[in-house]
Parts: sequence; structure tokens; C-alpha cells
Amino acid sequence: MDTATVPQSRLLRTVIPGPRSSALHAERVQQVSSGFGIALPVFIDRAEGGILLDVDGNRIIDFASGIAVTSVGAANPLVQARVAEQLDRFTHTCFMVTEYDSFTAVCAWLNAHTPGDFDKRTALFSTGAEAVENAVKIARAATGRAKVLVFDDAYHGRSLLTMAMTAKDNPYKVTFGPFPTEIVRAPMAAPLRWPSGAENATTDALARVEAILAEQGPATFAAMVIEPIQGEGGFIVPAPGFLAGLRDLATRHGIVFVLDEVQAGMGRTGTMFASEHEGVAGDLLVTGKALGGGLPLTAVTGRAELMNAVHTGGLGGTYAGNPLACAAALGVFEAFENGDLLAGALRIERTARRILEPLVAEDSPIVDFRGRGAMLAIEFADRETLEPRPELATAVAARCHQQGVLVLVCGTYGNVIRLLPPLVIGQDLLEDGLLVLRGAVESVYAEQSVGAAVHA
Repeated sequence: MDTATVPQSRLLRTVIPGPRSSALHAERVQQVSSGFGIALPVFIDRAEGGILLDVDGNRIIDFASGIAVTSVGAANPLVQARVAEQLDRFTHTCFMVTEYDSFTAVCAWLNAHTPGDFDKRTALFSTGAEAVENAVKIARAATGRAKVLVFDDAYHGRSLLTMAMTAKDNPYKVTFGPFPTEIVRAPMAAPLRWPSGAENATTDALARVEAILAEQGPATFAAMVIEPIQGEGGFIVPAPGFLAGLRDLATRHGIVFVLDEVQAGMGRTGTMFASEHEGVAGDLLVTGKALGGGLPLTAVTGRAELMNAVHTGGLGGTYAGNPLACAAALGVFEAFENGDLLAGALRIERTARRILEPLVAEDSPIVDFRGRGAMLAIEFADRETLEPRPELATAVAARCHQQGVLVLVCGTYGNVIRLLPPLVIGQDLLEDGLLVLRGAVESVYAEQSVGAAVHA
């Protein structure tokens, strides 16, 4: 087996995308549904640490981690070893047909490590949307209620129910309706844009949630579902105390409090789960993305009485908790054991704040730098009006891509650049990528300012 490693430095041998990637992309256009989007049309040959090596020999700094999936690295040896051993034994039986102990071991780890000092059970699935949808099913089975409370700027998946729960219309919902009913949306305590100021966001937003519950009837709600840090909505960190306030409301009204940690969990924010920053435990907690170390695996973990409220046979899926994915997860757990990965997330945050926070200045279109650990974002908007500037985010991302740094655009308004580097990224590589991003922001804004002055 080829054991060559990928040098951990940025290198451009061609323009990006290069000729081989361009040829392969042309073939993709002929073979793949155009419904699939693409952030950067390059084809990857190898990935390791913080580098993506493309088929043209370019080494691209990875600030995406496959949308927070490869947090432990895209070629983590602990994950590889466990998957290889399992691959040699068998690839699949379906856990609902015959059993294997790695499924139970993954569940045991999640039961032990997710927040909440109570007896827990876990169910494994394949995708984030599938897990979120099953969390709703569990809450409905346990409570006998139907409604689900969700929040502005939320993203929960691409299935029909989770599209209804997701706030952003384009590209996730447009043309795909009608959607399931019984979904009720409440305001998110988003500090930057709260009308009466960030200092009032928690109190005002909780008051609005209480009013919605009163209007609809609190006893009609099965679940309250929220991301402890919103992902696709723009990496919004809720105002302090908001999650704790929601937890109290849910408890008071017998509503199942569901934390969607598909993107924010598994060490991404410097704690194993993002909700730990707020000292909050969900009745149910949904994990995914980084859980499987690159293989499709998600989970719902929660109070035993809720998880066991579903009738036998009511949960499952052909590929749910596939043995290869379970083996990968056990490798992920092993990778977190010595604490280096959580420390890596905090190191990433410290470095990014040092390099990028100065961009949030009076004359800058960056109005916010936010996030926790290695889940960080910069938002582009007019400083006076907070009118979103998606064109700046798009232009900055394109400039980074040209220079061999992969960043992703997100946000309800498409005006946010999110940073999701693997937790194993080296310090020199991290700083190189962040300096490229800072330079891209400065050059794009300077060009836009000159253009505006010329046309004035």
C-alpha cells in the first residue's frame, strides 16, 4: 500500500481549478444531476491533515472539513485502522437482522459522554436529516403531541420534514413543497440583528417564545428543536442565557428539548458538545458529521424513557449504524482520548481571533466575527444598516479559492464565510490560510470601494 504522506503546505502548480479537474468536472456535468451544487470544482486525489491534494497536484488548505465531517482529519490512522479491520471481517448485516457489538459500543460511548446526568439510550442512523426526523418521531411517540417549535435561521436537513423545519428557502426549500404541517417558528436570539439591541435579545426572544406557546397551546408541542450554534444559518451563537431559558420553558411545559449538534458537536467548538458552553442538556441530542470520521453515521441520544417510548420496530433503517461507520466512530472516540483535539479547536480559535478580529473595524464591511473553537465565521454587511453584502462574501471566497484556500459561504442571506478547519491542522498551515483570507477581504473591499467611488 502507498504510505506516502501529503506535505502540509499550500502549493499551486496550476490555476484552480486545474486542467485535469476541469476535464473531470466537464464529465460530471454530463453524468450528474445539476441539482448538486459545488463550492470549488476541483477533484481530490488525497487528503491529509489540513491539506487537500487535487488531481493537478495543487495542495489546498482545507477550511471546510467536508462541512465539519473530517474534524479528526480525512486520513486519521486510528479511523483507518478500525475501518480496515472491520472491512476484513464484513461490511454489512443490518443491525435489525443480526447484531454486532460495535453498534452497541458506539451507543455506550454516546450515552456516557453526552451532557445530562440521567439514564440514556441511543439510536444510530445514517444522515443528519434522518436523525433529526427520528428525534421528532421519538418526541411525538413519547408525548402524544404533534407540533414542533423551531427557530429563525435554523437548518435541520433536506428531507421533507427537516426542510419544513429549516428556515432558509433557497436553495433548500424552493420548488419542493408542500411541506409537513405542525411546524411553528420562533425568533432566534441572534445578538447582531436583534431590533432592540444584543443586550435585550435573550429576554425579548424568550418572551416571544412564551407568547407563541401560549397562543398555540403549550400542551400541543411535542418538541423544541434548536442548534446550540446555528450552522447553515450563519454560525449564529445565541445570546447568553437563551438556551438555558428554552430549557426551562421546555421543562415547564413537558416539551421534549432537542439539541441538534450535527454540525456543532464532536469537539468542533472546543468542548465535546457545543451545548456544554451553556451548561445545558437536551432531553434528546442529535449528533452526526464528525461522529463517523468521514463515514455516514448519526445518532439520537437521550433520556431512556423517551428513547424507549417508541414501539419495537419503529426505529431503524437498512444502513443505520453500518458496521464500517461504527468502526470509524470508535476510531474517532479514540482520537479524542488524550485531549489534543479539543485543545486544537481552542488553538484554532485563538489564532483566528488574533488574525481576523481586527477586520471588524469602523471602516470595514465585516460587522461580526463570531463562533466558538473551530466553528467560526465572519459576516459581511453595511455597517450602518446591517444590510447583507453577499456579493462581498462570494468575492472573498472566490479570491481565497484562487489562492488555494477552501472556505465556504453560508448564512440566511449568503453573506457569511464560515471556517471549519480540521482540528488536526498544523499551526503554520492555519496561519497561512488565515492570512490569505485576511488579504482577500482587504483586497476585495479595496477594489469594491474604488469601483463605488468611480461610479459615484
